[in-house]
Amino acid sequence: MTITTKIMDIVKDKMTVIKHTNTENICLVGPVNLPVKQGDFSATFQWYNWLTVDVNVSKEEIIDGLATANLAFLQQSSVLVYGDFTHSEDALIRMHSICHTGDIFGSQRCDCGYQLHESMKMIVEHGCGAIFYLADHEGRGIGLFSKSLAYLLQEEGLDTVEANHALGFPDDTRSYEEALAVLATLRAKPVTVITNNPKKLAALQARGLAAEGHVPLWGGLTETNRFYLETKVEKSGHLREKQ
Repeated sequence: MTITTKIMDIVKDKMTVIKHTNTENICLVGPVNLPVKQGDFSATFQWYNWLTVDVNVSKEEIIDGLATANLAFLQQSSVLVYGDFTHSEDALIRMHSICHTGDIFGSQRCDCGYQLHESMKMIVEHGCGAIFYLADHEGRGIGLFSKSLAYLLQEEGLDTVEANHALGFPDDTRSYEEALAVLATLRAKPVTVITNNPKKLAALQARGLAAEGHVPLWGGLTETNRFYLETKVEKSGHLREKQ
C-alpha cells in the first residue's frame, strides 16, 4: 500500500527530528491526546513517543520504512505531558524506568507500579509536568528475561544488587541521554524531579539536566517488597523515608 501525500503530511507535521549524536537522531512524535483512567483517577495527558534513527534518514524515509522496521520487536520510550509544560515556571518530571512486572501486572516485589501511578497523580495535582517512561530500563537495564533469573536468585536470599552482579551485570546500566535530549526539546526551563534518590538527581544534573531539586515519593511498602526497598536505601543512594 502506497502512503498518500495527505497521510504523509499529517504524520510529518507531528514528527520532530532532534540532533543527538554524530550517527543518530531522535524522532519525536506527538502530541497525541491520551485520556487516562485508573480507578478514581482520570486525566488527559499529551503523549509523545520517540525512536532513534540514522542521522541521514528523512521523515519521509522513516514513514516509508515503518512496515518493515519490526518496531513491535523493539521497545520505544514515551513521555506523558500535562499542562503547559513548555512555558510553566514550575514543572515536575519523573524519569520512570519500564517495569513489566510492577507497572503492568501490579507486582508487589517492587514499588514501581505505585510510583508510576502516584507520580501521574502528583503531576496532575501540581498542574504541570511530564513522566518519561523509559524503554530498555527493565531490571536497571538487564532486560526482562535476565530480571526473571535475578528474581529467582533473590528468592534464595540475594538482594537486587547482588543478583545483578551474580549474573554478570553492573548494578545499574540505565542511560538517560535520549530522555534528556527530548526534555530539552520540550522545555528549556528548570524542572523539579520526582525521586527518592538524590544521587540520581546529581547524576542527571551532571549530564545537563536543569533541575532545581527533587520531591520524594514514598509509599507502596509491603512485606514482599520491604527487602527490595531497604536495598535501595543501603546500596543505591535512596534516602530513608522520614518517620
